[in-house]
Amino acid sequence: MGIQRLYILGSTGSIGVNTLDVAARHPGRFEIYALSAYSRIEQLARQACTTRARVVIVPDDAARGRFLAAWPGGPLPEIRQGAQALAETAADLEVDIVMAAIVGAAGLPGALAAARAGKRVLLANKEALVAAGALFMQAVHENGAELLPIDSEHNAIFQCLPRPPGRAGAPGDPAPGVRRLLLTASGGPFRQTALDRLDSVTPDQACAHPTWQMGRKISVDSATMLNKGLEVIEAHWLFAMPAERIDVLIHPQSMVHSMVEYEDGSVLAQLGQPDMRTPIAYGLGFPERIDSGVGLLDLARLGHLDFEEPDLRRFPCLRLSFEALGAGQGACIVLNAANEIAVDGFLHGRIRYTQIPDVIGRCLDDFGTQTTSHPGSLDDIMGLDARTRSVATQFCATSR
Repeated sequence: MGIQRLYILGSTGSIGVNTLDVAARHPGRFEIYALSAYSRIEQLARQACTTRARVVIVPDDAARGRFLAAWPGGPLPEIRQGAQALAETAADLEVDIVMAAIVGAAGLPGALAAARAGKRVLLANKEALVAAGALFMQAVHENGAELLPIDSEHNAIFQCLPRPPGRAGAPGDPAPGVRRLLLTASGGPFRQTALDRLDSVTPDQACAHPTWQMGRKISVDSATMLNKGLEVIEAHWLFAMPAERIDVLIHPQSMVHSMVEYEDGSVLAQLGQPDMRTPIAYGLGFPERIDSGVGLLDLARLGHLDFEEPDLRRFPCLRLSFEALGAGQGACIVLNAANEIAVDGFLHGRIRYTQIPDVIGRCLDDFGTQTTSHPGSLDDIMGLDARTRSVATQFCATSR
């Protein structure tokens, strides 16, 4: 196999940084072709200089100016601008692997473009499946793309299945012999907090994840377990598994990343340190196993592994996620968009932590029959997403 050229959408986020770390451990195997960033432009300039990336994508003229001002010296990469360039770069002939790591709905067009271009897509963007599961999986199958999930939970399931999803099976065709999928969750920082104290938690408390180092938005999603709800929706699309055959277990140690239960009673689990470089290395090297830089798991020192069922009174966002999956793709779009606005409202002091599920629930109710729809195009999806954000913003303004 020759050198594989990487395009990292969202290179300055935690997934992007870890992808660069793993790739740098294999200089004869991977080359950085393109990098993108939205706000951390100075960091993007440093990354592009270090990796000798040939292309960078920034949002606008102002970001281009910041990039040029921060450039350390040497030959400049080609600078492309805007959302269209972000997606179009995925189709470049020089690109072999696309790491889709932009958080939120903004990452959907780029991930979809990579699938339509038939690339190996390392999917770390939840919205590609939560908001556009049918459309995205259709693009994967029709264009011969290779889809490897990077979320630790889905990557674990991928490893435990008898064959990979994506091109190996048609939509609606789950792996044979599988009874159910078991997604594990840490339970976040409030797993044992008294329910009557949740109303007064602060953003810093919500972002203090006990085992993973993540961005603030994803950390809040983990605390509410909305993040796990989105993963249930992703698992439904990735592995063609109905909602009633997907369960969630709280596992505080975060060492068992997920499990697959088979009809014969066997349960296969993937274990490892809570470090995203493991699934990233798996995706980059597949089907080979390559060095990730992650330390070995010492089970004897760990001593025990704990599991418990989630309390839906404590985690109403998880209940809302299952309800949205049952209602239809439109409801999943509303769920995700309303949550992004609600979490931003919480982080900026506009609503309380316990009002996050209230805003999501009100949006699901407000959109009514639209939640049972199945948008057939990217424009339809982005339109419902935008309308939901507008309504959620109004709810946040009047909630506190």
